[in-house]
Amino acid sequence: MDANWWRDAVVYEVYVRSFADADGDGTGDLAGLRSRLGYLAGLGVDAVWTTPWYRSPMVDGGYDVEDHRVVDPLFGTDADLTALVTEAHRLGLRVLIDVVPNHTSDRHRWFRDALAAGPGSPERARYHFRPGRGADGERPPTDWRSVFGGPAWTRVADGEWYLHLFAPEQPDLNWDHAEVRAEFEDLLRFWFARGVDGVRIDVAHGLLKDPAFPDLGVDDEEIARPPDRSAHPHWDLDGVHDVYRAWRKIAAEFGPDRVFVAEAWVDRPDRLARYVRPDELHTAFNFDFLRCEWDAAALREVIDRTLGALGAVGAPATWVLSNHDVVRHVTRFGGAELGRRRARAALLLMLALPGGAYLYQGEELGLEEVEDLPESVLADPTWERSGRTKRGRDGCRVPLPWSGTAPPFGFTADGAPTWLPQPSRWRELTASAQERDPGSMLGLYRAALAVRREHPALGDGTLTWRPASPGVLSFAREPGFACVVNLAAEPCELPDGARILLASAPLEDGRLPPDAAVWLAGS
Repeated sequence: MDANWWRDAVVYEVYVRSFADADGDGTGDLAGLRSRLGYLAGLGVDAVWTTPWYRSPMVDGGYDVEDHRVVDPLFGTDADLTALVTEAHRLGLRVLIDVVPNHTSDRHRWFRDALAAGPGSPERARYHFRPGRGADGERPPTDWRSVFGGPAWTRVADGEWYLHLFAPEQPDLNWDHAEVRAEFEDLLRFWFARGVDGVRIDVAHGLLKDPAFPDLGVDDEEIARPPDRSAHPHWDLDGVHDVYRAWRKIAAEFGPDRVFVAEAWVDRPDRLARYVRPDELHTAFNFDFLRCEWDAAALREVIDRTLGALGAVGAPATWVLSNHDVVRHVTRFGGAELGRRRARAALLLMLALPGGAYLYQGEELGLEEVEDLPESVLADPTWERSGRTKRGRDGCRVPLPWSGTAPPFGFTADGAPTWLPQPSRWRELTASAQERDPGSMLGLYRAALAVRREHPALGDGTLTWRPASPGVLSFAREPGFACVVNLAAEPCELPDGARILLASAPLEDGRLPPDAAVWLAGS
């Protein structure tokens, strides 16, 4: 048992609906994931994080949970889950699951009871029900906005309004209610006892709300681009830390190697560090790194601020380039050839930094955002809630291409259409096509993860910046490792006598070309 495995782990995020389909209905499932665990073990990751597979109406891709203790038939059975965890452990992979504590589905038994019980009832106290404003209560209680667009309040038949920071089908829980806290503590014990190794906490910064319910005074909310949230009425309130102190103790009941990772969209590294203090959560995604533009000075500032803030509380950084909520980084970095070139360099930068990292399914294939999905297939609630002005996150959730020369590219056992259509241009990016090409994106990921696992300098620890020309990042890690990333317009020189361990692109007359990175051996 390695109690500190999480300090430098590389975790692979599986968006279950789009990873692999075993039953032939065009939607990914747990059995499909299990069938591909060998691929993940061969890639060289340490753990797998699965997005929700609980019973759900699937209004928000499973993040509208009806029952946190039951596998939705769309994804399989309880036996499929048990077999998945068992097989992952046999292959040396740990399993992290997603827990959604900020809200439930409106079909959750608690919310159905709340609607039936009426105003002022104990059942409604588990959520945030309020009278409206205006002469007849016709206006929402506050001006708060849903992340998916529109007001964050919906009125029910008896005139009260309930809060939903996401879709109306996702009512927010009241975390000042003892029964809510007890339910999730029991839920954590339930899944840890089932053998899961860790929990990713959805919207970890959003559980508590200011009991005064003050107006916010802004017209829009976008979870991935937070404003200053240091005095916000429903994001990043101090009270969430009491919740996570209690949760840390629960994880410890099951062993020192059970862990948490927080999805906490906050505005500064010092705010993020509060979530990973020694008695709270273990890790938290570094979204400042994900949001950073492709610029050497900006990246260095994010790296320094992150390492400084998290190091002050003894926590490792957790780097991430993409996930199921944001545009894929190949597209963010310029798309097509330029975006993939930069993505290759970004991988070597990320995996050379101190701490751990999360990979999002398909990035190892160099997949780009699918920006031309037909409007008729868009499923993200943002599409309708924004008045069909924002396409939402479906473009990063298109099912993976595994093999073959035409959709469904081996994704589904019986060749059925996938729940989101795959672009035919992905025929060159399938896993099987890249298997045969050592210079492919998949080849680079495997090589980088193999070096990272074996080299004593990589993983947890510190770094030392080296002098470099403008637009170039250069740092050393001990013992005997250096990383150079060229974000400038011209090729840059490498240190004299350096021995190349791995490069994201071929050198040009011994120099590192633009938008490329290299790992070097030596002092």
